[in-house]
Amino acid sequence: MIIEEVTSPRARDEFIRFQLDHYAGDPNFVPPIVAERRDFLDPRTNPFFEQARIATFIARRHGRVVGRIAAVIDERYNRFHGTSDGVVGLFESQNDPGLASALFSAAAAWLEARHMRRVIGPVNLAFHHDCGVLIDGFERPPSMMMPYNPRYYARLFEANGFTRSRDLFSYELLTSQGLPDKVVRLAERVRLSGRVRVRRVDTANPESEIRRIKGIYEAMLKPGFGFAPMSEAEFTALVQRLRPIILLRPELSLIAEADGEAIAFGIVVPDTNIAQRAAGGYLFPFGLAKMLWAARSIDRLRGLLFGIKDGWRRRGIDALLTQEIFLKAKALGYVGAELGWVVEDDKLINRTIQTTGAQRIKTYRIFERPLAG
Repeated sequence: MIIEEVTSPRARDEFIRFQLDHYAGDPNFVPPIVAERRDFLDPRTNPFFEQARIATFIARRHGRVVGRIAAVIDERYNRFHGTSDGVVGLFESQNDPGLASALFSAAAAWLEARHMRRVIGPVNLAFHHDCGVLIDGFERPPSMMMPYNPRYYARLFEANGFTRSRDLFSYELLTSQGLPDKVVRLAERVRLSGRVRVRRVDTANPESEIRRIKGIYEAMLKPGFGFAPMSEAEFTALVQRLRPIILLRPELSLIAEADGEAIAFGIVVPDTNIAQRAAGGYLFPFGLAKMLWAARSIDRLRGLLFGIKDGWRRRGIDALLTQEIFLKAKALGYVGAELGWVVEDDKLINRTIQTTGAQRIKTYRIFERPLAG
């Protein structure tokens, strides 16, 4: 077995396509779109790399790819937190601790050579992308922008010196259950006050809406686990990527305003993973048509982004947004939504979600390991 750094377009494609081969036959796996993954990993097209560095590695056994890993240094994250953390991500491996060890060692050596003192992961490639090892909830497929992996992945991390850093939770809210009376009463109280106005995100004027949403997001930022500022270009790229999905159901993405100031937002979209699975990883020649056909059967939603400015929390704004989105989703025939992820020690957000009647359905684990750098 050999470990090699990815330095050519051909090896990069092998890195990407290995995931499709690795999960072949798994009914819950949702293949990524190969063309999108190329752009995601290309520093020329992904603004994340304006202040981040990456190295990717593949493992070969008898010439055949059997594993992969990425090592990442996010300079913006480290400045914000005052850390020297490196990240491992995009990890895929056969059920072989020795193989996993070789992959982790290659990534760790690259990070140590650049003076990182700790490695955390898996993070693909930043915390606002998908992250964590799924440790429970294997019976259902992942929602969009959430990870999925075999059951043995946590054991591979633990067998190679990684320890638990944090657990991340996701929740499910079903429209058939209705919202608890407490949430409804609180939402009505805020609505009747007349001070807070809820409206759709204006998809016809994306630049100004991006500034409003980013303003709320940055006002929330504290040096807590996982959060760090995004550049203007990266935040814009994220919203532009989501814009076509938001347009599928624009009535489910809302902004709350008080006295003309944007104070909160909720972005809920159809769970396109249900359609993406049909493409099998490729849009052409038939994948796009298969996706569009499968999209007709999407009956679930993904709660992607929620934010409330400091000073407006604990004032019922979350209840108002939840009720508005819930009633619209139910009227449109959606059966439920996945919400998250939420870090385990964010008691306020976990409690807020639980008060809606949502049930925890999945747990993802972030691991860490010291480095010699």
